[in-house]
Amino acid sequence: MTEPTESEDYKGYRDPMRGVMQRFGVTVWSEIHARTTRGDFEGLVLPRSETADADHLILKLVSGYNIGIRHDTVLEMRKVGYRKAEYKIPEEPFPVDPGKPRVMLFGTGGTIASRLDYRTGAVIPAFSPGELYGSVPELADICNLETEKLFGVFSENMGAPQYLVLAEHVGKAIADGYDGVVIGHGTDTMHHTAAALSFMVQNSPIPIVMVGSQRSSDRPSSDAARNLIAATWAAAKGPIAEVVVCMFGPTSDRYNLLHRGTRVRKMHSSYRSTFRTLGDIPLAMVHEDGSIEHLHENYQPRRDDRDAKVQIAFEDKVTILYYYPNMQPDVIDALVQCGYKGIVIAGTGLGHVNKTVYPALRRARDAGVQIYMTLQTLWGFVQMHVYETGREILDLGVIPLANMTPEVGYIKLGWALGLHPNDPERVRELMTATVAGEMTEGEPFDGYLVLQGGVPEAAELIRKVWW
Repeated sequence: MTEPTESEDYKGYRDPMRGVMQRFGVTVWSEIHARTTRGDFEGLVLPRSETADADHLILKLVSGYNIGIRHDTVLEMRKVGYRKAEYKIPEEPFPVDPGKPRVMLFGTGGTIASRLDYRTGAVIPAFSPGELYGSVPELADICNLETEKLFGVFSENMGAPQYLVLAEHVGKAIADGYDGVVIGHGTDTMHHTAAALSFMVQNSPIPIVMVGSQRSSDRPSSDAARNLIAATWAAAKGPIAEVVVCMFGPTSDRYNLLHRGTRVRKMHSSYRSTFRTLGDIPLAMVHEDGSIEHLHENYQPRRDDRDAKVQIAFEDKVTILYYYPNMQPDVIDALVQCGYKGIVIAGTGLGHVNKTVYPALRRARDAGVQIYMTLQTLWGFVQMHVYETGREILDLGVIPLANMTPEVGYIKLGWALGLHPNDPERVRELMTATVAGEMTEGEPFDGYLVLQGGVPEAAELIRKVWW
C-alpha cells in the first residue's frame, strides 16, 4: 500500500503530539512499537478526531481496543510498517432457500449497523442491512432475509416522524406475508420505539423483534452479531407475535432475552446486558442454537392470518416531567404556555408532587392539558389513595397509570392524543386501559430483583452461576 500524502500524514493531529510524531518519523496508519513511561505498546496509529485535544496519540492495539498515549509520556516510537485500515464491510446478495421463512430486516442506524468515522472519532450509522449479512453469514442458515434501510440515525434522533414511517413499513411487511420482522436500532432509545410500535401495530400475527448492540462492530467484545442472530431466530421461527426487544441476558453471550416492548428499559450505559423487564419477567430466552425457552405464560402467539390492527399517529406536544423537591409551578405553566397537550409526571413515592405546584396543575387541567402520574421508582404501582397528598393530586385531575413506566406513559399519551386530538374522554379511556401489556394486574415475586454487590445473597448467586 502506498504511503500517505503530506496532507494525510498527521490527519487530526496538532502540536504538541504532532511534533512528537514528526521527531520519530511516525504518521497516521503507521504500525509502531511505542516505549512510554507507562509501558510498551504495539499497534496502529489512527487518525485523530478534528475536535479532540492535541495531547494524545490514538493507538489501536492488536487486541482491537484503542488507547490514548499522552505526548509527554513518550520515550520512543519506532515505525515497523504501514497499514491503512478499511472499515467497509462487504455487501453480499443473500442466498434464497424456498423452504425457509421470509424475514424483513429494517435498518434505522445505531451501533448494530455502524462503522468508525475518523473525521470525528465517533461511531456513525453506516452499514447497510446487506452489509450486515456480509458480516454475519449465519443469518442465511435461519431464513430468507430481505432488507430495507429506512433511516441512518443515532437512536437519540429517532422520534415521532420515524415512528410513523417505521410503523407503516412494519404494517406493510405483515400484509405482504413476511414471517417475521427484525428492526436494527440504537440501544439508547430502543425502548421508546418498542413502545411506539406496540401501540401503533397491535394484534400482530408475526414477531416484531427490535435489536441493537452495546459494543460497536469494530470491537472484539461486540455483541452485534450474537444479538442479530438471536433476533433473527425469534423473528423467523419464534412463537411470540409481539413487539419485543432481543438483547443479551447475562453479560456473557450464553443466551438472549426477549423483553415485551412496553415493559422493557435500558438500565446500564455500557453493560451488554443493559435491557431489563420492569415489574414483570422477560417473555423468553433465545439460546445459541436458536431454541426458545419460554419464561412467561402470557404472550400473543404467532398466527397464520394477516389481521394486524395498525393505528399510526403521534402528538408531538407531549412531555415527561420528572418531579424533584422544590419544583416550582412555573415549570408546568411554561409547558401550558408553549402549547403542550399532555404531561406525564414521574412522581415520588406512590405518585406524589409538592403542594407548591398544585395551582399550576389546576391551571393546566383547566386549559385542557391531560396529566398522568407514573413513578420514578420504575417498579411498583401508583397508589394515590393512600396518603393525603395523593388524594389531593387526584382531585386536581391527575390520572394514575398503575405500573406503567414514565417512558411508556409518554409514548402512549403521544399516540392516544394523536389518534383522538379532540376527544379527551377517549384519550383517557385508552390511557387507563391495557392495550399492549403496558400495565399488569400485579408484579411477580421475582419481577423485582436487585442484588447489591458485597451482600451474602449476591455472593452466593455469583458462586452458583460462575463457579
